[in-house]
Amino acid sequence: MAAYGHGGQSEAGLALLTEACIVMDDTGQRFYAAEIYRLKGELHLGQATHDEQQAEACFCQAVEIARQQQAKAWELGAALSLSRLRQPQGKRDEVRQLLESVYGWFTEGFDTTDLQDAKALLEALA
Repeated sequence: MAAYGHGGQSEAGLALLTEACIVMDDTGQRFYAAEIYRLKGELHLGQATHDEQQAEACFCQAVEIARQQQAKAWELGAALSLSRLRQPQGKRDEVRQLLESVYGWFTEGFDTTDLQDAKALLEALA
């Protein structure tokens, strides 16, 4: 899906993710739901209209789904996407709280990209 965003084909990527949501609803299989909504948010940001409101709604939904599923890796990815959107909006305390709540849960895997990115963003916010 990231390739659609980088290739300037956000609308095509969004169409595929919309189909994925329909399949999720039809089958009840929601294992990747948080990541699908996070990717939808990223693609909304990649559109010509740069739809921040839709992106934020998708990121918030991704965080909530990941929390419900107790899927900390998906939650971290969604929290990072939401934080990157909100940080330039001057919501530093909110961003820090969101990231700290997820980052603090991890006890290993600190060499992964998401945990490294979260650490760097938290350090920048300190």
